[in-house]
Amino acid sequence: MWSHFHHGADIGVRGVGETLERAFEEAAVALTAVIAEPAGIRCLETVEVRCEAPDRELLLVDWLNAIVYEMAIRHMLFCRFKVELQGSLLLGSACGEAVDVARHQPAIEVKGATYTELEVREDRPGEWRAQCVVDV
Repeated sequence: MWSHFHHGADIGVRGVGETLERAFEEAAVALTAVIAEPAGIRCLETVEVRCEAPDRELLLVDWLNAIVYEMAIRHMLFCRFKVELQGSLLLGSACGEAVDVARHQPAIEVKGATYTELEVREDRPGEWRAQCVVDV
């Protein structure tokens, strides 16, 4: 499950899942949903992503910023994500397609994930939350 939350001129993205990995994946879907409807994006090409950070919060920011980077340089949108965490290392993938302006109707450009309202925690057993504000 993913959602957005209001934050001034920017947008908060939140991922919730039964595992930390799933929460990171859902936060990435929320990031995509800031730009375009994820359901309208086809999974045609997979891009591998690797991040490393000293804690979970910084790893979330690095993960989301890696996705923003891959979208920008490849001119793609992603709809499905896979995350595997190995300590401070994140091995992930993003699946999507080239941007089709007429079909995807991108709303805004995400510049990057920030440390604002950055939080990664287990709210209760089996329910992880990963969130931060993205600069638009």
